Amino acid sequence: MTRSASPPAAIDYWATLGLEPGADAAALKRAFRQQARRWHPDLNGNDPVAEERFKRVNEAYAVLSDPKRRQAWERGQEAGGAQSGSRDRFGSGFPAFEEYLEALFGRTTTAASDDDEPEDGPTDLADEEPPEPSEAPASAPAGRSREHGGGRVTQAPASPPPVQASADLETTVELTPEQSLAGERLELSLPDGTVVELWTPPLAGDGWRLRLAGVAPGGADHFIQLRVCTPEGLRIDGLRVLYTLDLFPPAAALGCRAVVPTLQGDVQLTVPPGSSSGRLLRLRGRGLAHRGQRGDQLVEIRIVVPEQLNDAEAALYRRLEQLAEQAEAEAEAG
Repeated sequence: MTRSASPPAAIDYWATLGLEPGADAAALKRAFRQQARRWHPDLNGNDPVAEERFKRVNEAYAVLSDPKRRQAWERGQEAGGAQSGSRDRFGSGFPAFEEYLEALFGRTTTAASDDDEPEDGPTDLADEEPPEPSEAPASAPAGRSREHGGGRVTQAPASPPPVQASADLETTVELTPEQSLAGERLELSLPDGTVVELWTPPLAGDGWRLRLAGVAPGGADHFIQLRVCTPEGLRIDGLRVLYTLDLFPPAAALGCRAVVPTLQGDVQLTVPPGSSSGRLLRLRGRGLAHRGQRGDQLVEIRIVVPEQLNDAEAALYRRLEQLAEQAEAEAEAG
């Protein structure tokens, strides 16, 4: 079966949290805590995919927990993302997971393992979730009742198996500079046998990440990482060409002439004295041409240090260090 990828429809916030539409407030809060722990960037090694899913979970809870925004969303109106309004507590970054829950629910939390939810500290009873039934000792058979202190204690049924969150997928696709200019038709085979047909955007660049919403198993997303490079190390970004030139410290400090590859062949580049890492040198007209326009090539200087120094080289570096310290002391004294 072949289908074409289309723009993503309106986000289903209930599905994002793994809930049926109309779930009550307690279930909403419980599902949010589980999903937030599952995708919090600190608990996923700062994985960008997890960060994107975490933002969607945060947005879903922000909308569904606010009656006005929820009604607007159900009517198909713009409810505003989690980034808007007073709910954007994390616009400048993500705090630790326990601090995150404390900021949202107004409570303190204690550290928990990856397999358990955080334990809540004191909080307003109006905001408290209904207590979970506690399990009876292992010696009590499931579904049995026993006498205890003059009353009957019924063991809670076994907990259901955890819901497996759908995992996003990612594929790396390599394009030539010519293919990146006009866009390239791709056929992506999914694990379930579905083939998705799509076109890359015109003037795509190296490192671009395309998102196919909801095409992966379980309704997850499939990301396409574009690589647009040449064997010589040239990277394409639209009409521009990017190249990293490695130099040893003497060449960068004193200046030099270096041979640099371009799409049209090698050229001689003059590196000015005192060039630090990160400095960009422009080769005009050495980029890609498209519809009467031509880009430039940018050469980024990167200073590298030899892994092994002989005695003479080490002595020279120590002398340079002494001269730098002497110049700094004279500047402070003057």
